[in-house]
Amino acid sequence: MLKTVHLYHTNDLHSHFENWPKIAHYVNEQRALHHQNKEEMILVDIGDHADRFHPITEATKGQVNVELLNQLNYDAVTIGNNEGITFSHEDLNMLYKEAKFPVIASNLYTEMGEHPEWIVPYHFITLEDGLKIALLGVTVFYEKFYELLGWRIKDPFQSLVETVNKVKEEADVIILLSHLGISDDEIIAKEFPDIDIIVGGHTHHVLQDGVVIGHSLVAGAGKYGQYVGKVTLTIDTIENKLVDKAATLLKIHDHQESCKETETFLLDAQLKSEEILSQKVAELKEEFVVDWFDDSNFPQLLVKAVNEWCKGEVAMLNAGLLLESLPKGPVTKKDLHRICPHPINPCKVYLKGDVLKEVIIQARTEKMEHLKLKGLGFRGKVMGRMVFDGIEVETDYLKDGHKLLTKIHINGRELDPERTYAVATIDMFTLGPIYPEISHAKKKEFFMPELLRDVLAWKLGKIPSQI
Repeated sequence: MLKTVHLYHTNDLHSHFENWPKIAHYVNEQRALHHQNKEEMILVDIGDHADRFHPITEATKGQVNVELLNQLNYDAVTIGNNEGITFSHEDLNMLYKEAKFPVIASNLYTEMGEHPEWIVPYHFITLEDGLKIALLGVTVFYEKFYELLGWRIKDPFQSLVETVNKVKEEADVIILLSHLGISDDEIIAKEFPDIDIIVGGHTHHVLQDGVVIGHSLVAGAGKYGQYVGKVTLTIDTIENKLVDKAATLLKIHDHQESCKETETFLLDAQLKSEEILSQKVAELKEEFVVDWFDDSNFPQLLVKAVNEWCKGEVAMLNAGLLLESLPKGPVTKKDLHRICPHPINPCKVYLKGDVLKEVIIQARTEKMEHLKLKGLGFRGKVMGRMVFDGIEVETDYLKDGHKLLTKIHINGRELDPERTYAVATIDMFTLGPIYPEISHAKKKEFFMPELLRDVLAWKLGKIPSQI
């Protein structure tokens, strides 16, 4: 006899709550339908549900995100990097305190080498007919960041070898919740034939019908709650084994109805969050203006703050990190969150002079200034002009109108191509291909858990004595 089990999955919501009431209505509707048809349903999330760009997540330290998952009766989740490395150690330890579901991440440990009490390495779901489904979970291997926050992260492939071996004799079906990205998911599908289904996230891949690789079905549902994924499992109840699996995606915008209770809950959470973030951090005696493509005093204040925080020789960051100017008068946490919402940390990298010169030249190109970036922690619109502290550049204009950097001075002296400089900047530049010279730097120091807006609050709080 054959039976059908329905696995629903979400991933990388990034606190885009505007789509959540429709997701809630759809999930509740499907749950009622399956109950009526006497079918079983499993609901999982693959991480990065919480993103501190949103004031609700910022103010409640992700507690509202967990409550939303509770309300929909999620069966299990794994964590993404936004849960794992943008919250402080203490806040992450408290994040899932009220969770009514298991958090599965076999490759995250305390500094003592134990799983924190809020994590399990795997979880079994036993269906009504006795078939056992093993849920595994792994999260992306950002080793240095986790270490700085007081955690240990293990290579996810090594962790999977251990957990698969532990569950495969007992499990009839193995499902992996993978916040690693599509490339790693494809490798896992090839190297771990015991894993039947890989439900993925992190790289925001959209797999409308899933992809079959070897024995595994790989699924992914994009980002921001634009889709809800569904995997249909066909089970032979006589032999207790999986005989077929198929994936599909529902574009949630096309599902017109919203859950009114969820809308009301989020509206109330928004009001409470605004109250929490209304705390005053500074009183400005002058306006701080941001211009993404010209000189302005607000980006200059931020780059000086980052340089002081990191104790660098020089500093550089892009003006697009600041989304608005700050008027004269009181400044609250809400203001700083609105104008600097990015989950980005300051860092310090060590670059030889000739490498630093190449970065500066690239940074001051029109293409880079107008780059519309998505991801890597950036929650703005365009990169904007690179601003410096301790670095002076002289430019000349060619006949075709293009700018040419003619001289670069470091703290009043001409740049030495052989000397190594301590450059205060942002961790975003170390993570991806924007500035390969920075991402490939051998020596990097990260300053965590403070985000850029925390550094900005610190600097503004020194007014009027030092600004």
